[in-house]
Amino acid sequence: MKQLDDFYLNQEEPIKGTFLALKEIILKQDKDITHVLKYGMPFFCYKGKMFCYLWIHKKYKKPYLSIVEGKYFDEPFMLQEARSRMKIMLLDPNQDLPLEQIESVLIKALNLYKSGIIKL
Repeated sequence: MKQLDDFYLNQEEPIKGTFLALKEIILKQDKDITHVLKYGMPFFCYKGKMFCYLWIHKKYKKPYLSIVEGKYFDEPFMLQEARSRMKIMLLDPNQDLPLEQIESVLIKALNLYKSGIIKL
C-alpha cells in the first residue's frame, strides 16, 4: 500500500489534487472496486478485473482517466489514440473536474462488467 500512496504523494500539484479527487470518485462508485498498483500506475479493479487507471499523457502533460474496456465507448471526449482496447479521458488539472462526465463514464464501464458483457 505504501507504494500506491507514494505514487500520489510524488505527484506535483495540481496533478496530485486531480489524481486524489479521481481516486475518491472512482472508489465511491461501487464497494467491489479495489485500488492497486500495477505497472507503476494506480489501477482500479472491479471484482478482480482491471477496470480503469490513472496516468499522465506524455505528449500533453495532462492527467487522464483510462477505461480498460474503452472500445465500447463512443463518447467524443474520449481518445483512443494507438490503443486497441482502452480509451482515455484527458483532464485539465487547472480546471474543475467534469464530474458528470467522469461519473457517467465510470457507471457505463461498471455496467459492462455487471451486465456480463465483460466476463468476470
